[in-house]
Amino acid sequence: MKKIYNVILIASVLALGSNFTFAKKAKVDDDLIASKKEKEIQIIEPEKEVKVNHKKEIKKLKSNQRTKASSSKEAEGMYETKFPTIDSQISYTDMNGEVSLSDCIKLAITHHPAIMSAISNAEIYKSKIGQAWSNYFPTLSAGVSYSRNDMFMTMGNKNSAFMKTMEQKYNMYYIPTLSANMLLFDFGKTKAVADSAKRTYESSRFDAETSIENVIYNVKVAYYNLIFAKIQKSVYEETVQDYELQLKQARAYYEIGKKAKIDVTYAEYNLGKAKLNLIKAKNTLELASVQLANAVGIPELAEVVLKDGLNTKEYDVNFTDLIKIAEESRPSLLAAKKRMDAAELNVRSAKRSFTPDISGFGQYQYGGRQIDADYGYSVGVQLQYTNLNMMLIKKQIDEATAAYKKYVADYEQERQNVYLDVKSAYINLMNSHDSIAVSKLALQQAKEQQYQAFRRYQVGLGDAIEFKDSENTYLNAQLDYYSTILQYNINAAEIERVIGAPIKESDKEL
Repeated sequence: MKKIYNVILIASVLALGSNFTFAKKAKVDDDLIASKKEKEIQIIEPEKEVKVNHKKEIKKLKSNQRTKASSSKEAEGMYETKFPTIDSQISYTDMNGEVSLSDCIKLAITHHPAIMSAISNAEIYKSKIGQAWSNYFPTLSAGVSYSRNDMFMTMGNKNSAFMKTMEQKYNMYYIPTLSANMLLFDFGKTKAVADSAKRTYESSRFDAETSIENVIYNVKVAYYNLIFAKIQKSVYEETVQDYELQLKQARAYYEIGKKAKIDVTYAEYNLGKAKLNLIKAKNTLELASVQLANAVGIPELAEVVLKDGLNTKEYDVNFTDLIKIAEESRPSLLAAKKRMDAAELNVRSAKRSFTPDISGFGQYQYGGRQIDADYGYSVGVQLQYTNLNMMLIKKQIDEATAAYKKYVADYEQERQNVYLDVKSAYINLMNSHDSIAVSKLALQQAKEQQYQAFRRYQVGLGDAIEFKDSENTYLNAQLDYYSTILQYNINAAEIERVIGAPIKESDKEL
């Protein structure tokens, strides 16, 4: 009986141990699965904190400042080429918090990152011109070698006197080995590649001019929008004052029993709505200020005071002259022309791949068994074909020809786009010009109507609804008039952008 009890006790202990082991293993597996899931959820491992090298950062900052100064100077030159009467040298610290439209444009020219990027991109293509011409520069090679040669003899009797004299070991030094190769003439292949690179660089310069003009356009639009936002705020402030007067008048009439309570309530509602519109106008003004700072590329410009207002002078333009100017000055059209010329030169370069290269070479060696044992040299001229594959050259010519045809079509498409852009901008300018006189007349009529309605309400002949209608009509007429003036200025800026040159104002008022 005791033996049976011991056996049962041992079996129980083993069963408990196995259960504990299984539970522990299951817990470990659960932890592994949970950690695996947690690791799978984490998309990117956090980067380890890297110690900042302050000297390296300062050096990088100074390098970026030098690059920016160089790009700014280049942008000033490109800007003054098109606007020779305007000096682009200006500093934000000299403005005392007041800026004109011209000031903002000058600042944008030297500060906006898009212009800096476009000019740096042009410098990339400029370096490719020198890379092409480098084929005519000599290629130098230099090296040092050491070798130990033990000659292996397989012929004759090794014990003979002749063979014993032939057995010898060499310690060879070639110090130094200098060689040079220089292309003398390649029948115009290098020149064609360099000319193509030059056209591509000139195209990138026109692209940089396009960036400058886009920035100028954006600055003008942001500046005009900020002016309009200020005017809009003033209009809503005037409307609030009018409704405050109407509310005082309504309360006075209600106290003496001449008007009903509903007039007071209606006036309070109108005043509250006018104040809400004023709050929105203030928010619009703040947003417009930030947008101007962003267009210029200087965040600190958001708190400045504007010197200029919306232009009310008529622009003296006609469509025929605008098209002619655009064909001569539009940077995108000129860039397309340069790309087409570069593609034509690429065809010429591909065709000249059939021609050989004439080059000169030279080599000088100094060494031998001993470090100063002997020397040698070689010079000469060679004519050679390098990796001449007729099938490959033929297909390269076909590729270059197809690319040229593409750029010809792109140029024609750009020329048509110029016509469309100039025509659209001219129509929009004329439309806004003709709308100004109509909106100005409507403003005068609305102002007279609002004045009469307010006077009628003051003497008790009019009602609150009539006053509100006249006030809203006058408000909308003011906003429509200033919005038309704003659109006229923006359309004028659009014309300058699409033709790639400034337009002149006349002395005639709108």
